[in-house]
Amino acid sequence: MDSDMILLELTDKMDKTIENLQKRFASVRAGRANPSSLDGIMVEYYGAMTPLKQLATISVPEARQLLIKPFDKSCLSAIEKAILASNLGYTPGNDGETIRIVIPELTEERRRELAKQVKAIAEEAKVSIRNIRHEGMEDIEKADLPEDEEKGMEKEIQDLVNAYNKKVEDALKEKEQELLTV
Repeated sequence: MDSDMILLELTDKMDKTIENLQKRFASVRAGRANPSSLDGIMVEYYGAMTPLKQLATISVPEARQLLIKPFDKSCLSAIEKAILASNLGYTPGNDGETIRIVIPELTEERRRELAKQVKAIAEEAKVSIRNIRHEGMEDIEKADLPEDEEKGMEKEIQDLVNAYNKKVEDALKEKEQELLTV
């Protein structure tokens, strides 16, 4: 594998890491209703664990309210149980047809908890980027490049890592600001 291919592959992997970071940040709510906050919820449906978004439509009728309308009304109570078990701090209201979730105002303590959660997600992204750097360094060793080219590549990879770590830090600052602003 030549040096340009190695850099392209590493850049692609790091872009995917940033994409994943953005998706995970989006699922951390900041007092507003966001259907993606329910993305990780799995519901037991006829003995199989099924993602909630495959069982129902999730809409936002008001700024601080989620409306879940299941395709099959028989799974209403299973959806309700899954939401309660998810530790999102939501209290679902079941009217026999749909489930309404009123998003509570965030307390200062909850905002700080969410900020810690976001920091942990950012740290995972940085670890992922470091692992990608490690893979790149191994690829360079395997490529049997001349020593000066190898050193140049290592510097390019480190510059790439620094740039992506900055993107993670910037995204973290932005999300923390969003969470801590009342």
